[in-house]
Amino acid sequence: MEDILRKIRTDLRLSMNGPVSTSMRNKGVNYRMIFGVDTPGIKRISQKYNPDKELAETLWKEDVREMKIMATILYPKEQFNEETALSWISEISDQELREQICKNLLQELTYADNLVEKSLNNKEENIRATGLWLLARLCITRSELVNKINPELLLNKAIEGLKSESMLLRQSSLNALKYFGRISPDKADIVLSNVASFENSSDLIEQEMYDQLNFEFSNMED
Repeated sequence: MEDILRKIRTDLRLSMNGPVSTSMRNKGVNYRMIFGVDTPGIKRISQKYNPDKELAETLWKEDVREMKIMATILYPKEQFNEETALSWISEISDQELREQICKNLLQELTYADNLVEKSLNNKEENIRATGLWLLARLCITRSELVNKINPELLLNKAIEGLKSESMLLRQSSLNALKYFGRISPDKADIVLSNVASFENSSDLIEQEMYDQLNFEFSNMED
C-alpha cells in the first residue's frame, strides 16, 4: 500500500499546477495539500490503479484534495456500504468534492434514494446540500431511484432550501428542482405549483428563483 501511495504522490507532484493551487486556497478551498491538478488529470492518474476498497479508504483519509477525489473514483461500488456512504457525506465540506462524489460514486449505488432521504432529513447544512446534489444527479441520469424518493419530502426540503439564508442551500435546491422538473412536464408543473407564491413575493431573491424555474420549464415539450 505504501508503494502505491508513493507512486500516486509522485504522479500528483509531476502534474502539479502551482498557480491553480494558490487560486483554490485564495477562494477558500481548505486542504492540507492541494496540487492543483484538474479533474481530467485526476481521472487520468486514477486509471493507472485498480479499484480497491483499502486504497480508496486510505486516500479518503488523506487531507489532500486530489486524493479525496481519487477515492471517489477508485472505491469499488459493490463494496461501498450505506454506513460508509453516510460517513463520507458527513465529511464533505466543499462544493467540488460534493459534485465529484455524487457523480463518480453515489449516483451509481442501488441505495442512492436512501442516501438522498437521510441527507435531506439531516440538520447539517452541508449534508442536506449533498442530498440535493445527489438528487440532481439521479434526475440527470433518469434513474428509476428518483421515483422511490418520497416526493413530499423532496419538495418540502427543496422549497425550504430555497428560502434559506444559505447561498449553498439555495443554489443546491434550485439546481435539484431544475433537474427534477426537466424529467417531465408533469414534474415541472408540480415544481412550479410549489413555488407559485414566489412569483409575487416581496423577496426579490424568491422572485428571481421563480423566474429561473419558470424560464427553465417554459420550452418543455409535452
